[in-house]
Amino acid sequence: MTTERSRVGREIETALGEVLAHVRGEAELSCRVIDDPSAERIRELRKRLRLSRERFAERFGLDARAVQDWEQGRRVPDRAARVLLTVIDREPEAVIRALRA
Repeated sequence: MTTERSRVGREIETALGEVLAHVRGEAELSCRVIDDPSAERIRELRKRLRLSRERFAERFGLDARAVQDWEQGRRVPDRAARVLLTVIDREPEAVIRALRA
């Protein structure tokens, strides 16, 4: 058995050191906050793109029923859907190109 640490092991050790430094208040860790879009913001996004609920879902690979539930406040998009909605909001053509390829 070897006692040499692997590259992954060293990366994990470094990451744990960063976490400990953060917990001790010695370091700040970068993070990204993905906004929880409100029902109104989702509806406004779809309307700004001039798409029906069905066309919006079809265009961006979403479930039409889920979009309806989000817009009516019955459900909240999961993390992946929130990220996708954020990208659609900022760069809808990039999403369309990516899904077309």
